[in-house]
Parts: sequence; structure tokens; C-alpha cells
Amino acid sequence: MKKQILSLAVVALLAFAVQSCEKKEPKPEEENLTLGNKVDTLTTDIEQAKDSAVIKAENAAAKAKEASENAAQDVKDATTKAAQDVKDATKKGAQKVENAAKAAKDGTVKTAKEVNKALKE
Repeated sequence: MKKQILSLAVVALLAFAVQSCEKKEPKPEEENLTLGNKVDTLTTDIEQAKDSAVIKAENAAAKAKEASENAAQDVKDATTKAAQDVKDATKKGAQKVENAAKAAKDGTVKTAKEVNKALKE
């Protein structure tokens, strides 16, 4: 289960990284910019892309954590229900065995009384 969640998180991170690295069309204004302004613009774009990727990665990790917690709770609930079902079935089975033993005892006592009575006659 953990491997699946980790794989999902890695795939999500890669998808976000690819989206963040998409080529942007040059802005018409860039033709008039000086080299220093272009460097500043590129630096700003890189920072924004990095921040966006970090936020997306954090969101993906949070979703993966939530899914993991939900799965763990589902397993816990299912285990509790299964244990209760086994307990109930065992109790019913024990009651049936007890009833059968009581019926066998009653039948044996009755038969013994009938045999004893027949022997006395």
C-alpha cells in the first residue's frame, strides 16, 4: 500500500515538474529589454515556477497523506467488523453445540429411565 502511495506521489511530482517547465512563448516586450532586465525577468520567472512547483508538490503530498490515512482507517474499520462477525458466529456456534449437548443429555437420561423402568417390570 505504501509503495502505491509513494508511486502516486512521485508521478504527481513529475507531472507538476513537467507542467512547470513548459516552454513559454516570448513576450513581445522582451525584444526591447536590456540584458540586465532580461536576466531579472528570467530570474523572477524561475522563482515563480519553483514556488509553483513546490506548492503543487506540497499539495500532492498532502493528498497522498490524506489518502493513506483514509485507507488505514478503512482497513481498521474492516478488521473491526470482521472480528465482530467472527465473535458473533463463534457465539452462535457455541450456543448450538451447547443446545445439542443438552438435547443429547436429555435424550440419554430419558432413555436410561425408560430402560430402568422396563427392567423393573
